[in-house]
This record gives sequence, structure tokens and C-alpha cells, in this order.
Amino acid sequence: MTTSPTIAPEKSSQTVQKPYPNYKVIVLNDDFNTFQHVANSLMKYIPGMTSDRAWDLTNQVHYEGQATVWVGPQEQAELYHQQLSRAGLTMAPLEAA
Repeated sequence: MTTSPTIAPEKSSQTVQKPYPNYKVIVLNDDFNTFQHVANSLMKYIPGMTSDRAWDLTNQVHYEGQATVWVGPQEQAELYHQQLSRAGLTMAPLEAA
């Protein structure tokens, strides 16, 4: 009785590249930060943040309870989250986008 040779399946030479997830930096409303302080902190720590955008986000924080102020790679998100938190803003935990 002869057995047929076993043929191993070919390994694909293609590697599936999965991008790293983005993370959301979310500022929460509180009863002690002023509008001016929130807007100034956003302009100081979030790259490319304009005055108009900072005020829009500050109003969103106040009226909706929170605003996503930046979305991007985890390492940068951690930095901005830490900087805003140290500035006294109330922050939600980082979450994957």
C-alpha cells in the first residue's frame, strides 16, 4: 500500500498590515474651569488648534457635557491627554476611535 505524499500548504508571502488604532482625547464638562481656560488650554496643547475651533469645542464641552478635541495615534493622544489634565481640565479616559 503506497501513501501519497503530504503537501504542506504554501505560506503566503503577503503580510497583512493592520494599522494601529487611533485614540480619542475627550474633555469633560466640570463646574470649575472657565471657558477661557479651556479654550486657552486647547490652543496651547493641541497642535494646529485655532481660536475659533477651540471656542467651538469649549462650547460643546459646556452644552453637551464633553467634546472630542483630538483623534490620532496612541502616543500623541497620551501626551495631549496628560498635558490637558495637568492644566486642570477634566478628562475622560483615552478610548480607541
